[in-house]
Amino acid sequence: MFKKALLALEDGRVFEGVNFATAGTTTGEICFNTSMTGYQEIITDPSYRGQLVALTCPQIGNYGINDADCESSQAHLRALVIEELSPCVSNWRSEKDLETYLNEQGVFGIQGVDTRALTKHLRDKGAMKACLTTELTPEQAVEEAKNSQGVLGQDFVKEVSTKEAYDWDLESREWTVPNVCTGQEGEYIELPPVKYHIVAYDFGVKRNILRLLRQAGFEVHVVPSTTPASEVLALKPDGVFLSNGPGDPAVLHEAHKNVQELLGKVPLFGICLGHQILAHALGATTYKMKFGHRGGNHPVKDMRSGAVAITAQNHGFAVSDESLSEDIEVTHINLNDNTVEGISHKTFPAFSVQYHPEGAPGPHDAHYFFDEFAALIDAQK
Repeated sequence: MFKKALLALEDGRVFEGVNFATAGTTTGEICFNTSMTGYQEIITDPSYRGQLVALTCPQIGNYGINDADCESSQAHLRALVIEELSPCVSNWRSEKDLETYLNEQGVFGIQGVDTRALTKHLRDKGAMKACLTTELTPEQAVEEAKNSQGVLGQDFVKEVSTKEAYDWDLESREWTVPNVCTGQEGEYIELPPVKYHIVAYDFGVKRNILRLLRQAGFEVHVVPSTTPASEVLALKPDGVFLSNGPGDPAVLHEAHKNVQELLGKVPLFGICLGHQILAHALGATTYKMKFGHRGGNHPVKDMRSGAVAITAQNHGFAVSDESLSEDIEVTHINLNDNTVEGISHKTFPAFSVQYHPEGAPGPHDAHYFFDEFAALIDAQK
């Protein structure tokens, strides 16, 4: 039977609801995501390590869960906060319902929360520490939130990165959707031949990034986040990819050092945390944003062409534009707040973007970056 649950914020605000998965108490930073779809990808995205995520879409769970769409092998967020759990699951690909999956993963779920009010509060006051509980009083829960661990200064990469190197070989073929009007069945699109051999640093990599790299002709060898640059160079890769991941980029000193040692020796491409690590390696700094960018509708302008893409984003830190040297070009900016969304070095073959061009389930406006990485490698050859 569902229990009454509380979501208490460190500033004293308390929201009531009902838990639908995993009773007890958990803490972490509370943030919100404005995506209309993709709750499964959000739940399994390693970048959400240490966080409680509120979804602004009013009803969640209507299409269930299937293993093929997971972004990693497990759930990473500490709690899912929603307004309403769908009373039924209706999708031919569904293998289980959301409640079952969260219970299996030990992730807390609370429904009945006024997520509109919660989101407005976080936009006004900023992301903050929170406690979700089915066993504490409101006063106790607020104190628990105040005394809990946040994200600032935390290295969560060590918790999510692979422990052993491996070659990416899971299913990467694109699949076409069946056409019910014509009766045409769905089918796989064959992958192109391998043209490039690259090394990917796993700071919390999402599977769809690896899929799209393979679809773009890359054979990917994934290595742990602490792999020395010398070991990477010994593999003689055509390029090195720096993945997304959780936590505070400023504390990843070993990663900064390794990327510094790779600069100018091999083409580099970074996404999200990988973008921030590249910036640190180039002497720039990052800062914690008020409430971050999380959702699938963020407009980003390409300063080189003037084109605007609608992008998927998930980050609570940003690169300080004032810290960038004259050797670094700002290639992309966020049109909502003018934050840095992409950089490129004017001498070294290295570039990065803050958002997610692989965005699963979408949007797909920025897929071209994988081709740009290939072009950069070709230019160096």
